[in-house]
Amino acid sequence: MTNSAISRQIVVAITGASGARYAQRLVECLSQGDAHVHLVASPNGERLFREELDVSSITPTAFSTASVGGMSMYSYKDVGAKIASGSFHTDGMIICPCSGNTLAAVAAGLGDNLIARSAAVTLKENRRLVLVTREMPLTQIDLRNALHLSRAGATVCPASPGFYMLPETVDDLVDFVVGKLLDLVGMPHELNTRWASRLEPTGNSEDANHR
Repeated sequence: MTNSAISRQIVVAITGASGARYAQRLVECLSQGDAHVHLVASPNGERLFREELDVSSITPTAFSTASVGGMSMYSYKDVGAKIASGSFHTDGMIICPCSGNTLAAVAAGLGDNLIARSAAVTLKENRRLVLVTREMPLTQIDLRNALHLSRAGATVCPASPGFYMLPETVDDLVDFVVGKLLDLVGMPHELNTRWASRLEPTGNSEDANHR
């Protein structure tokens, strides 16, 4: 696929909160579509993939599907990378999963690593910034940081899968969250996440009463 055919440029950052499969599936779905993925992982994000997915390092081979839109990878320490500049246009950034430490760094406006710097630039340019928090319970500090970011224009999207689609596997739960993330950055997908599709098999309006 040529660059002219790619309609979206999405930054994905992976940090150390548990939930590596969310990040892996997200990148797979983005790269299957017309998005070019700009990927950066923190050291703890790399460790997360090793411990939860038995992946030695985060490279394109860590994702099970062939990339259509393409992928670029960046060093966590390279604050001079192009995704840290507002002059490089992107269509949004997703931090998945987002640790409490990263939530705090972004809320404070720090830019001492590429993830925090890219997030600051995303907010500065009024682009979509999605933070997929997963840790629980939340302290008052976490809640204040999330509120501060929400007021600044970010979307705080906890990895909280719904159960109304009657999931049967862990992958079904993962897809529910990933489908929501794709919606938030305007990426079309065919994941089974829509309430309307829950009603389609029977057409029974009584199902809606159980929502």
